[in-house]
Amino acid sequence: MAKTFLLQRIRNPLINYIIYKNENSDQWVTFVHGAGGSSSIWFKQIRDFKKQYNVLLLDLRGHGNSKIQIKKAFQKKYTFESIANDVLEVIDHLKIEKSHFVGISLGTILIRQLAEMHPERVQSMILGGAILKMNFRSQILMKLGNAFKYVLPYLVLYKFFAFVIMPKKNHKQSRLLFINEAKKLYQKEFIKWFKLTAEINPLLRWFRQVELNIPTLYVMGEEDYMFLPSVRLVVEKHQKSSQLFVIEKCGHVVNVEQPMVFNKEVLSFMGLIK
Repeated sequence: MAKTFLLQRIRNPLINYIIYKNENSDQWVTFVHGAGGSSSIWFKQIRDFKKQYNVLLLDLRGHGNSKIQIKKAFQKKYTFESIANDVLEVIDHLKIEKSHFVGISLGTILIRQLAEMHPERVQSMILGGAILKMNFRSQILMKLGNAFKYVLPYLVLYKFFAFVIMPKKNHKQSRLLFINEAKKLYQKEFIKWFKLTAEINPLLRWFRQVELNIPTLYVMGEEDYMFLPSVRLVVEKHQKSSQLFVIEKCGHVVNVEQPMVFNKEVLSFMGLIK
């Protein structure tokens, strides 16, 4: 039977999203980008995933084509729970009962937060460049960011962070992609997102301690020196639900740097889950 695809670009009252509808599948995969990115970072995944699944791409609040709603513009601060609820509102709106979730970097924290709140809605979690612990170097980065976030233009800070997290020559494409996407943010929006770091340590500590009964695949680059060590330790503890796949010669943004390897491994993992 021929496969039929239907692309829908929708800017709803919540956050912007794009659907690739596969008329021959009843399963969904939802892609969640990281801070400073947008749904466009998944361009190397769309073709492979839409062949087997219905695909949902999201622009988190203030990113990509998601404009801040008036009611949310006056919120004093963002929380991981409130941003995870943005995602939940979209899948509720689309009447998606359950979905595979694929995230990168900070998007992995949002997926895990959603899974904590509504595990029945999460069929599996694929966490690329996952953040499970802020090591000493990343803690220093956060302190520097907090010290200068009102002084320096946000793009200067973002470029600095991107270079520290993705320093090698083979990370250049990922680094430039995220910097170009970050240019679409505003200074005030960047500061709201940056303030999320205030709640990140206790949240990540909880994630490391508590194992959810949800199939989870961590996809990490072997050169992701800031975050890979903590992921290795967590997978050793969460053996019932978690697997780790490490991509050679690859940094933090695994879906961009090694898309063929990433797509093959993730689709194989998802294919085993009923």
